[in-house]
Parts: sequence; C-alpha cells; structure tokens
Amino acid sequence: MRGIVKQFPGVRALDGVDLDVRAGEVHCLLGQNGAGKSTLIKTLAGAHRPDEGTIEFAGQEVTLGSPIAALRLGIATIYQELDLVHGLSVAENIYLGHERARFGFTRPSSAEGAAHDLLSRLGHPELRPSATVGSLPAAAQQIVSMARALSYSTRLIIMDEPSAALAQDETDNLFRIIRELTAQGVAVVYISHRLEEIRAIGDRVTVLKDGRTVATGLDARATPTSQLVSLMTGRSVEHVFPRKPGRDTFDDRPTVLSVSGLSLAGHFRDVSFDVRAGEIVGLAGLVGSGRSEILEAVYGARRASGTVELEGAKVRGGPDQAVRLGMGLAPEERKTQGLLLDQSVLRNITLPSLHRYARFGWIDRAAERRDAEQLVRDFDIRPPDPQRTIRTLSGGNQQKAVIARWLIDGRKLLILDEPTRGVDIGARAELYAVIRRLADTGVAVLLVSSEIPEVLGLADRVLVIREGEVIHAAHSEDLDEHAILDMIMEGRRAA
Repeated sequence: MRGIVKQFPGVRALDGVDLDVRAGEVHCLLGQNGAGKSTLIKTLAGAHRPDEGTIEFAGQEVTLGSPIAALRLGIATIYQELDLVHGLSVAENIYLGHERARFGFTRPSSAEGAAHDLLSRLGHPELRPSATVGSLPAAAQQIVSMARALSYSTRLIIMDEPSAALAQDETDNLFRIIRELTAQGVAVVYISHRLEEIRAIGDRVTVLKDGRTVATGLDARATPTSQLVSLMTGRSVEHVFPRKPGRDTFDDRPTVLSVSGLSLAGHFRDVSFDVRAGEIVGLAGLVGSGRSEILEAVYGARRASGTVELEGAKVRGGPDQAVRLGMGLAPEERKTQGLLLDQSVLRNITLPSLHRYARFGWIDRAAERRDAEQLVRDFDIRPPDPQRTIRTLSGGNQQKAVIARWLIDGRKLLILDEPTRGVDIGARAELYAVIRRLADTGVAVLLVSSEIPEVLGLADRVLVIREGEVIHAAHSEDLDEHAILDMIMEGRRAA
C-alpha cells in the first residue's frame, strides 16, 4: 500500500499511509484508537475505497471495489467486532457468500462436513456446525469467524484483535494456527493492543499515528516497548496504573454491594462477596468461568437465586431497577449490548440520564449537549464531535462513551466487563485514571478483565473464579499473576 489517503466528512482518517507485507510473515499494525488502523484494514479488505494512493497485491496493482473482490484475490479479514449472522448456523456462516452447491442447490451436509474439518484444524472439533451462531459464547464466535477466513483460498489474513475474547490456551492455539499458515506462505496482518502478543507472534511492526505511518519494518522482538509506546502516543507512558489507597482504607467504609449465595445453573454457584464504598473489586478467571454471568446477575440481566443488595435495598427486578437504584454497567460486547450504533455520541452518552433534562415533557437540549461535550473532552473521545454517529468511531472511543454515560447522573456502583478490550495503551492509562478517580469519590467498582495484570494493577481486592466458584479472595498486593494462574488451572484454593 503506497500513499493511502482516505477522507470522511470533517476527518482525514488516512494521510498518506504506507504498508508492506511479505509472504509468510506476521506483520503487526500498532497505533492508538483513532490512529487509522481500522480504516486502513477496511481499505485493504475492500470495504473502503482510497481517495489517493495505490495497492499492489502479488506484484499487480489492484482495485479493491468490494469485500468480495478482496476475498476473490485471497484477502480475508477477521474483524474485532465479529460480522457474523446470529440466526444462521456455524456452517452457514462459514460458507456465506460462497455456498457449497451443485446444480444451483446448496448442500448442507457437504457444508457441515467441510466446516467440521476447518473447526478441527483450528483445534475446536467440539463446535457443532449445525449450532446457531447466536447461541455461542464470544470466544466460540471468534473461532467461527476464523474458520470462515480459512474457507477461502487465502493468501493474506487480516486479524483485528483476534485474541480479545480468547482464554490463554485458546490464544496459544491461535498462535499455533498462525505459525502453520505462515509456514505455508500465507501473510498475516495482526492488530493487537497487547504488546506481549506482538513479541510472541510478530515478525515486523508498522506504527500509525494520526493517520500517518510514523515507523515501519521494526523488529517485533527487538524494538523496546518504550519506543513502541512513544511512537504510538507521542509521549512516554511509564506508570500505567494509578496509585492505590492503603489496604486498610476500606475497613471502616460502608458496604455498597452485598452478594450472598448467588447461583445460576450451568454458570455459577453459591457466590458471595461485598464491595465497599470507593473499593475496586476485580474478578479473575478464564473465559467461560462464569465471570461475566455473575456481573449480569448482579445487574439483573440474568435471573439467579440468592440475594443482591445495593446499600441495603434488594435488587429483585431487571436492569431498569438496577439503574434506578444507582448501578451502571459497561458490558462485554459494547456493540450488541451497550450502544445504539446509528445514534450520535451525544445520544449514547445521555440516554440513561434523560430524566435530568426533562422539563414538563420537553428535553433541555442545551443542557444535554453541554454535559455531553464536557464528557467528550474529559474522556478525549475522538473525533471530538458529540453529534457524530457512534458507529463511525474506533472501538476504543466507543468504549470511552459507554463508560462516560454513567458519570452524568452519578452511580453508587459501576460494573465494568472487559473495560479496556480493544483500547490502546495510552487510552488504557486514561481509563484506569478515570476509574480510580471515580472510586476515590466513593463509587464502588466491580470489574472483570481477561488480563490478569490489569485486574491486579487496578483492583484493590481480587476474587479468583474457577468453573463458577469463588475459590479465593485476597487483597491484590497479596497475589501475583502466577499464583492466580496456578489456582485457576489446578482448581486449588490457596492456603
């Protein structure tokens, strides 16, 4: 890709980007949210047409007028926000657009057999090709998306945050597949905000900032992390996690959330814990351990036995009652569970708090706009335009809006499920500071993260979850990553 320029109304998303990818290499693409990564890969995938610049593939200059044109050339893309059809089966999703057919008739049994072979190749033969995709957890849906990419005669695979919904063993399996593909000469463009993954799987690195290429061809293993961070952010990010209060700080604080004997068949059982005012409690466990389901039950989105109390008031209804009592939730799947994608940033931020602006049945639009503009500035949401449709923002900026919405009306408890998924290292530091600042004002915080260092770095107290049970609870200073992994993998309770 040479001199790629792409403009949208009011925004020059790409400003002369260059990218070279060799056969058989893993080329990592780094940059902050809003740097232009998503626009660049959508251009390479045929979803956007560049306004200027050229694309050469296998030595020939090409025009990628559509995603189908890119697929026919052998360019497949696995997006961070999966583009699967939830009402169709696994096999139907994998072969959607190039159905297995004879004499004009589709052959479901042939598609299911071929899908099973692909899923087995990916290390997941247990996934049923006949299963409806909408019934699968996020990690399984990621596997289906990968299988679809491999169902073509692929020469280049673009992977946008492919490990975001995967447990460590599934990430290891993903890396095994990538190494098999590159050994066969397939090129991989790999996007991740986890720099340790870049070291593990990458060959070369290109860094984007503000729609421009600021470095390319860097050695993925030899380039210091400080250099990569400086290139991405334009500054040094030395202290990612904010300073925590002392371990005795919360002893005399009132209990905000009290959970007792919470159980939901097939997900978790007999879960009990408290969260005090200003305390951040993190749940650590593998994908599928029941972490997210526990959060959803606390919020009222899942009906479970046991009791949930917020400042002594029992939470018996659904999310509407939870919000009225003072809870706020940033869900794991922001696009399907947390956003109105075709509405503005302003509307997504102010939606839970419209009652604040209501006067005799009318909305005070000026006050609503003023509050939204302030939060856009506070969270550095880019582009800084509250009227912009939120679908057009990068994943990290969308996540900022999901969290920002709860700051208008004030919350007693903020529930965060994977709060930094798809968020770059610079924006993560900003989000961590915001979360700690909220806690310092007395807001109780309950969070889940697949990244154990994030749980340890941000939480005051950690609950270790395995197969739906709390097997250990301790102050974060008394734990380390290895100890948590040992408990999770071995299922043992710490002494």
